[in-house]
Amino acid sequence: MNVYKTDKLRNVVLLGHSGSGKTTLAETMAFEAGSITRRGSVSAGSTMSDYHPMEKEKEKSVFTTVLNLDWRGHKINLIDTPGTADFIGEVVAPLRIARNNIFVINAEHGVEVGTDLLWKYARDFGTTSMIVINKLDHPNAAFEKAVDSCKERFGRSVVTIQFPYEEGQGFNAIIDVMKMTMYEFPEDGGKPEKLPIPESMKARADLLHNELVEAIAENDEMLMDLYFEKGTLDEEELIDGFRKSMRAGTIHPVFCVSAERNMGTGRVMGFIDAAIESPQDGVPSTLEDGSEFVISPDKPASAFIFKHTNEEHVGDLVYFKVTSGILKPGIDLYNERTNNTLRIGSLFVPQCGKRIEVPELYAGDIGVAVKLKDCTTNDTICDKAHPVSFRKVTYPEPTISLAVLADSGSEEKVGMALNQLQREDPALRVDHNAELRQLILSGQGEEHLNKVKHVLENQYKLHIEFGDTRIPYRETISKGVKTHYRHKKQSGGAGQFADVHLYIEPWTEGMADPPELNVRGRDEHQLEWGGKLVFYNCIVGGVIDNRFMPAILKGVMDKMENGPLSGCRARDIRVSVFDGAMHSVDSNEAAFKTAGMMAFKKGFLEAGPKLLEPVYEVDVLVPAEFMGEIMTDLSGRRGQIVGMDSEGSLQKVTARVPLAELGRYTTQLKSMTQGRATHTRRFVDYAQVPRDIQDRVMKENAEKEEDD
Repeated sequence: MNVYKTDKLRNVVLLGHSGSGKTTLAETMAFEAGSITRRGSVSAGSTMSDYHPMEKEKEKSVFTTVLNLDWRGHKINLIDTPGTADFIGEVVAPLRIARNNIFVINAEHGVEVGTDLLWKYARDFGTTSMIVINKLDHPNAAFEKAVDSCKERFGRSVVTIQFPYEEGQGFNAIIDVMKMTMYEFPEDGGKPEKLPIPESMKARADLLHNELVEAIAENDEMLMDLYFEKGTLDEEELIDGFRKSMRAGTIHPVFCVSAERNMGTGRVMGFIDAAIESPQDGVPSTLEDGSEFVISPDKPASAFIFKHTNEEHVGDLVYFKVTSGILKPGIDLYNERTNNTLRIGSLFVPQCGKRIEVPELYAGDIGVAVKLKDCTTNDTICDKAHPVSFRKVTYPEPTISLAVLADSGSEEKVGMALNQLQREDPALRVDHNAELRQLILSGQGEEHLNKVKHVLENQYKLHIEFGDTRIPYRETISKGVKTHYRHKKQSGGAGQFADVHLYIEPWTEGMADPPELNVRGRDEHQLEWGGKLVFYNCIVGGVIDNRFMPAILKGVMDKMENGPLSGCRARDIRVSVFDGAMHSVDSNEAAFKTAGMMAFKKGFLEAGPKLLEPVYEVDVLVPAEFMGEIMTDLSGRRGQIVGMDSEGSLQKVTARVPLAELGRYTTQLKSMTQGRATHTRRFVDYAQVPRDIQDRVMKENAEKEEDD
């Protein structure tokens, strides 16, 4: 394998909605570069990048794959990513490290909701973007409509470089308005013939050429002067203008392709070679302190780890981008997270499911290392004398949570395996939830979680099922009451005795002390599950010794952690101990803990108890034709619509919806919109549940306690 210096490297991510043809385009680019001698297909499960058994079964990308292509002396690290929103976690890290991307648009559908989400991430990372309109040979291809959807969603920065001479089943020629040439392809694709632009298309080509030249010139003062002087710009000047404009995000060029028939792919690769900047000249990386870091082979060695996997018979693999210097086997680097020094062993470059050993890797290149001790995603490794720490990739919040039901006896193994998978996929969340007494797996959609199930069953040989998660309700009260409980137990020898009188009431910030009680001590406890418990000692005359106060508090706290209504946690309550009795022999801490717990439970149920449920703010991004159905569905989920807005060709509906109604909403949303909508959610607050739901939850809890 050749070693490529920094100026000969190009890193590019393929992005697009599922079904747009990214993997087929990657396969065709590999064929054009000579990496393979025969093109595979997604339907046959024979492509380079979709090599995983799950991808062959599903006939779509599930994992991020890196291909390296030699193109005219340059190395293109091409990263093929999944197009399903469920696997968005596989996309965000490649966007961070590649800094350049190609958006693949299906000529039949134009910009789809998955692409819209990806565009937002690309802009957040400040990457340069090209647009490829693919599948122009499809009977329903509509090039102009697809370009219009790009302009509507992405703005006037979208500039046409090519358009089809004829689209649909007759597609076999592309008119290039930058080179002012027509490329006509043979029936089976491949190397085209360069021809003059037909007279029937000359006016359109001239118009688009002038628009292209003006768009580039207006972004560069020097080029603008040349344009006014000559009335046009030559190809070298246009390429220079593209580099600057794409880096600034002011131009996104549009190309024409049929990846299936290998038409137009070589021109796209030529543009990457000529106009995409090397890692050293491109968008700088960002350090944790917010400062910019220019990639250079002349600095001390460092690398950023963007992916971590575990491969059977091999062990841990880490994928990294060399961010400075030259990495060689045998050098020692420092992990800024663990404060450990590690030695670099053999170095490899990834080629889909294979690894090719190399003697060194220059800054900007992408590599793989095996068994790099204590390293994982988001780690920076560097020269200890020149420490750097790159900004970590932030992964999207989960949109679905399900309970993991493991076979009896395998719970510990399942938990350990899930923790390992979370290390490999930071978009997953594993929660051994003590409150709900469930092992909860959260991710970007049901397909995402089913991917985990597939890996557990096939790689770890562990069987699991998914169930609904319990709702983390909260309990509180609406009025103050006085209550008491006498605990008396005699069973031979020393007995137990404690008498506790409590005044319990709702707590609010800044409320005055109880006027009729003599407050001697006050403890305020910020509860780890939210809200507060304020505990007053109002004992007069020593009827309860001060040494028993912590036991009463412990009894109250234990019952608040396992609330009287639902078994969930209680919050925002003030408890005042104002009277009681004790016995010189039979009173002890255990007796007062029990008395405090039972007095609190009795009073809580008499104090207008309320059950609160978590409420989430949900943003749904959806095509306009589904708006009515989406809003009706949200209302049916006890949701409150709080906002509507448009984002390009899509509509955004914002609603506040109880968590209990969101269940498997990701899956149902896909079903309602043919997979053309996405949603995000974030916790807002707790709100009181309707009475019928409170009664049902109380009944279920009572039955459970009876069974226990």
